Formats: sequence, structure tokens, C-alpha cells
Amino acid sequence: MLIAAGGFLAGDATATLAWEEPVTHFLTLRHQAALGGDLRALRAEPPTRVERRALAGLRGTRERVAFLARSLDRSSAPGSAIGELRLPRVDERLVLVKGSSPGALRKAPGTYDGIGLPGVPGTAAIAGHRTTYGAPFRRIDRLRPGDAIVIAMPYATFTYRVERTRIVSAADLSVLARRRYDRLVLSACHPLYSAAQRIVVLARRERTVPAGSLTG
Repeated sequence: MLIAAGGFLAGDATATLAWEEPVTHFLTLRHQAALGGDLRALRAEPPTRVERRALAGLRGTRERVAFLARSLDRSSAPGSAIGELRLPRVDERLVLVKGSSPGALRKAPGTYDGIGLPGVPGTAAIAGHRTTYGAPFRRIDRLRPGDAIVIAMPYATFTYRVERTRIVSAADLSVLARRRYDRLVLSACHPLYSAAQRIVVLARRERTVPAGSLTG
């Protein structure tokens, strides 16, 4: 039994180094499957009566998108599905959850607590794991300036273009500061197998396509 246990631990460590931690990877696959169904249901929900009334009083599409972003932020529970993150460069398509607590990030990449969702003017930020829980951000170091990052929310789809990648200390929150333009921040631990620093991908919003409920 000891030999078998030792073999399992050695195999788990080897898999983590070569690929990602297999046990939490399996758990995250189950979470992603369930979250996918939740996201489809969320997308099918029309704006509430209160939201429709408020939207009728807003003139511009930008203001209406921002209103629905704030409304979703208020109504969503931590760890619930709120959108989809697409990274074409590394062939990733991931359900996005609300919040950046440890519990939320075990399921999927999550939005930073206290920072507006995509569509709210300013900075939006998403955190994700690189070696455990499916390692959704394992390859974000491969993103290059000009690469597209797409976030599909129930109220709009946003396309961002990568501007640069930075390595900062784990305590450096300056990258989350609001800018005069709409910015996206992707953040994960760095280097691999360490939480000493953060790798941060900075991108600028290029395009917004409102959902049909805002254009119909």
C-alpha cells in the first residue's frame, strides 16, 4: 500500500509539472460542464420588467450596456456563471464566474471583487489558476500584443486587444487602477508553481457588440 501510495504521489507530481494537477483538473471539468448549462439559461433570460423600464430611459448603447453590467453584478451570486472568456491565441474557451474568492476560482476564471464587469467604463479584471483547478490561465504567457481576447456576456460581447504583459509583485494592485479608456486585466500567479508574483496581461477594448435585447 505504501508503494502504491508513493507511486500515486510521484505520478501526481509528474503530471502537475508536465501538464497540470490531475485531481483538481477533473473537479474543474465537472464544474465547467455544470456552469455551461447555467450560462445558457442566463443568456435565455430576458431583461426584467424593472430593467426594461430603466433601459427605456437611457439613450445611448454604452449607457445601456453599463446599466445591465451593473445589474448582473448585483444580482449574481459569487461563483455563478456570468459569461464566457475566449482566448483564440491559445485555443481556450472558458465559462467565466462572478468573484475572485478561492471557492469561485476553483470552478473557473473569475472577475475581481469590487471591480466592475466588462461594459462598466474603466477597468475590468479576471483572475485564474495556472497549475491547479483546470489551469485555465496556464498559457496566458503566450499572449502577444495585438492578440484578441473576447468576453461574451449576456448583454454584450466585447473584443479586447492585448497591449502588453507585465510581471508584478503579488501585492501590486496598481495594475487594477482605472484608466481613461476601457481596459481588461488578466491575472495569474507567476512563475508556475509559485504565488510569489503575478503575471498580468493588459488589453484595451476595441469593439462592443450589444445583445439583441439592446438592439431589437
